[in-house]
Parts: sequence; C-alpha cells; structure tokens
Amino acid sequence: MDWPISEVARMSGVTARTLRHYDETGLLTPARIGANGYRYYEEHQLLLLQQILVLRALGVGLPEIGRILAAQVDEVDALRSHHRRLLAERDRLDALAGTVSRTIAELEQSRKDGYPMTINRPENLFEGVQPSQYADNLSDFPEHAEAVGRRAATMSQADADAAHRERTAQMIRLAELMAVGHPADAEPVQAEINAQYRALIQLRAVSAEEFRAMGRSCVDNAAWRAAYEAIASGLAAYQRDAIEAYATTRLS
Repeated sequence: MDWPISEVARMSGVTARTLRHYDETGLLTPARIGANGYRYYEEHQLLLLQQILVLRALGVGLPEIGRILAAQVDEVDALRSHHRRLLAERDRLDALAGTVSRTIAELEQSRKDGYPMTINRPENLFEGVQPSQYADNLSDFPEHAEAVGRRAATMSQADADAAHRERTAQMIRLAELMAVGHPADAEPVQAEINAQYRALIQLRAVSAEEFRAMGRSCVDNAAWRAAYEAIASGLAAYQRDAIEAYATTRLS
C-alpha cells in the first residue's frame, strides 16, 4: 500500500512543500513517482518520516539527520534511541516551563509589592535551557532551518549560551507585556517583534509573507503552540497577532 504526498502531508502535519524539499535533498525519497507526477510513499518511507520529525523536534539539523539515517541498521534500535532522547527532552521542557512560570510569578508579585525583583540565584533563570537546542523547530520552513543550522554549527559554546538566554528572556518579556494588557500592535510589543525579525534576517532574507507564516505557525504548529502556552496561556496567539501587525505596518 502507498499514499500520495497530499495524504502523507495530512497525516504527518508536514507540508507538501517540505516533503518535496526532503526529496530534493535526498533525505526522504518517495517509493515511486506516479504517471501523474505525484510522489507516493510506502510504509518504509512513513517510518523514516517519523524518525525525521522526531529528530527535528529534538533540535537536530537536517544534515545531521541525513547522516543518522544513513548510518542506521536496525529501525527498532533507532527508535529506542529516539525514545530515550524524547523522554530526556520532555524532562528538559518541564524544567524550562517551570523556570519561566516561576519568573513570571515573581515579576508579577514584585510589581504588586512595588519593589524591583531581586534575583538571588540568577542561574535559576536558565534551568532547562540547553545550547544544543539553539535551532527552533522549523520543519515547515526548511530553507530557514538550514540557515539556522549553519549558523549554529559555527557558534562557540558561549555564543550559543547567550543566544538561548536571550531567547528565554525575550519570551518572558512578551508574556509580561501581554499580562499587563498591551495589545499586540502596541509599540513595546512591536519593538520585541522587530528584534525577532532583525535576528531572522541576519541569517537570510525573510519576506513579509514568510514572517506572517512563521507567526501563524505559533498557533497552527502543535509543538510551537505547546511551547508558548507552557509559558503563558494565550501567548501563542499573542505572538502571531504581533507578527501580523508588524508585517502589515512595517514590511508591507
């Protein structure tokens, strides 16, 4: 039995564009090309796609995934290894969500009390943040994922640490702005989005429509949405709306 690319895209949540990119780069070749020119996938390709998506969720870049798949012999052993990594990643994300939640609660309490927040143990701000997680889950944006992977490969450990700490701080700042009632198009929010966009275009050109698509993925992509919602309820939609406002007013 085989499935056309449209059905595989529906089942997996990966866009047909991404599947075509995987084929073009040799990462996931379809079982056959039909007379109509459509790509068709069999069970073996679906298992490989599962492994690719698991590894992408763990922050592994596409070139490294290609090397991992090429070196594999036994699928069960490979899946056991991926499962161990997923369990470790689950624990890391639980720790990170708890870290951010505590920081938000402490910031809100300090504002109610009228005193600045005192950080007694600054290392606690970064519990659960690992430099190896530099590349975000960009499976729906393969060209940008490649650019992120190339940049990450050239970064020193100190630079990677700093990048992850800034990303964590950025998400906290956005959650704070939402908590105090700033609309998504307010200037303080747009300043944060501008910083995000400037960081993106340091890697490669990002059009207004692609930036909008990234914003929509904050809600439409289950992994992204879960990451935002773990920090603050409604943050995924807030990020999406803020990007939409930025793209409309500053990039159009």
